[in-house]
Amino acid sequence: MLRSCLQKLSLFAGTTIAIAAIGMPASAQTVTVPRVPHDIEAPAGNTAFLKAYATGTQNYICLPSASGLAWKFQGPQATLFYTFRWLNGEVRQQIATHFLSPSPTEAGTPARATWQHSLDTSAAWAKKIAETSDPNFVAPGAIPWFLLEVTGTLRGPTGGSSLSQTTFLQRVNTTGGVTPTTACTEAGTIQFVPYTADYIFYRSSVVR
Repeated sequence: MLRSCLQKLSLFAGTTIAIAAIGMPASAQTVTVPRVPHDIEAPAGNTAFLKAYATGTQNYICLPSASGLAWKFQGPQATLFYTFRWLNGEVRQQIATHFLSPSPTEAGTPARATWQHSLDTSAAWAKKIAETSDPNFVAPGAIPWFLLEVTGTLRGPTGGSSLSQTTFLQRVNTTGGVTPTTACTEAGTIQFVPYTADYIFYRSSVVR
């Protein structure tokens, strides 16, 4: 009985360690890039290496405007997950977080969209260079799809580089996240609007 319990414990521990050791599964992931409008296709010479599912909020703040008070986009807050097969099932692992922060390579510029790896803390900052609300692709009531160009990257403190080779990203398959339809009546009020999306990370196809 004791031996059986120890064997089960050993198997559980081994599984846990193996999952943790996977870290960044991107190198083993075959990324299927969905069909997108030409406007937001990644430039030639870049290859998708990671596709992650994001769930979180698009945040809006009520601020004075020329016509009174209006909702202004404040930034995203989201967690990105990677799903992979493990043994006889699938495992969903948190892979990154998404938010706004200053880019370390762009002093004096506004905060950029940021993705930080949840294990090695490498990060990428990017700016939107194209978007589409084409109804043939974007669902009703969903935020646009984006193509973003990386403006800066940073390795983790121990040299982790899971996201530091990112060159472009796409935001696709969005749901929700649009500007609130409720009245903006009190300055400083913040609305957290739920959204989901897939983020596809690209890196240079040239091996360095």
